[in-house]
Amino acid sequence: MKPGETGWRRLVHATGYSMAGLRAAWNNEAAFRQELVMTLVLLPAGLWLGNGGGERAVLVGSLMLVLVVEVINSSLEAVVDRVGAEHHPLAGMAKDMGSAAVFLALLNVVLVWGLILWDRLISSHILIVGE
Repeated sequence: MKPGETGWRRLVHATGYSMAGLRAAWNNEAAFRQELVMTLVLLPAGLWLGNGGGERAVLVGSLMLVLVVEVINSSLEAVVDRVGAEHHPLAGMAKDMGSAAVFLALLNVVLVWGLILWDRLISSHILIVGE
């Protein structure tokens, strides 16, 4: 993008760069492909399961967060690998922390979906608490 670009021209160029990044993630990152497939499978369930717009947004948003964090983690790994092939403790730490971020985003999906599913089970009287 050229400095000073504004308006529609900037938006078109920025969208193109974003699509190139998504293609790179799909082509080079098996984890991104797996997480995208998981998102596409769970998305309809999240829209069906959510009770209102807020719950649907949280269910779908938790899935989208995994993809966002995975793309950031992959870009971090690419930069670390570009800097040098030799092992350096800081490079290892950066990669480990990126991996931890993806793990936390996945844990967030489990917690969000688990809490909402638990609420559905209780509210539908499938599970009676206290008896």
